[in-house]
Amino acid sequence: MPEGDTVLQTASRLRAALADRVLTHCDLRVPRFATADLTGRTVLDVTSRGKHLLTRLEGGLTLHSHLRMDGAWRVYAPGERWRGGPAHQIRAVLGNTAHTAVGYRLPVLELLRTREEARAVGHLGPDLLGPDWDPGTALRNLLRDPSRPLGEALLDQRNLAGIGNIYKAELCFLARATPWLPVGDLASPTAARLVTTAGQLLDANRDRPVRMTTTGANRPARPGAAPLRYGANERLWVYGRAGRPCLRCGTPIRAADQDARPTYWCPRCQTGPTPGYVG
Repeated sequence: MPEGDTVLQTASRLRAALADRVLTHCDLRVPRFATADLTGRTVLDVTSRGKHLLTRLEGGLTLHSHLRMDGAWRVYAPGERWRGGPAHQIRAVLGNTAHTAVGYRLPVLELLRTREEARAVGHLGPDLLGPDWDPGTALRNLLRDPSRPLGEALLDQRNLAGIGNIYKAELCFLARATPWLPVGDLASPTAARLVTTAGQLLDANRDRPVRMTTTGANRPARPGAAPLRYGANERLWVYGRAGRPCLRCGTPIRAADQDARPTYWCPRCQTGPTPGYVG
């Protein structure tokens, strides 16, 4: 699933292609809005809110989309071949004289009144990359249910908006806690530092086409920092590394499902409960 930094970059690309231009073509390929025609309307802005995309148009309308697991928006120049997937996966086409934006595999696509955007995104917690980012509020939200597993609490967009499965696993490793540790069992300084780190990681990657490492690989080491144990190009501590040695201690990384998604952890570096079956 695209994370907050990826969605923000998508919004930036769409804004550059569509904002302040009149739509000359519109095709919404979902039954509920198939007859809606936005042709002739000027796109006012495209912005992200957590993992949601809001394309605002004149006349008080907003096209709300969400990428979920494998959705994508692609921008093409006139005459350029569309390469985002087969035609039957296209859910939206927004075009002007300079660009065409094509939405593929969008599981959420709806047209709503701009004044009613809260219906789509009002439930979200502070956006890690938004003007409303507030670490104190995010921390209070995260600790609201002390018995909830840390990994689940981090992924709940009502607590803080923008963290996906990759950042979840990496943040748990950096906090030295398994994703199943009850969030209330985190020491107060650790919990506060985790929220701060989450904001720093996403902010560091908000404009990067290739996500910066969480391990520190390929950038100068901090004075006194321990070197990575294996390889200079390891970009992530645990995510996607099941069975490979932990970069910190050498213990094989383990993997298991949490809330129907794979998660990863080091059984030595991270303390807390783990599932009965591990991969």
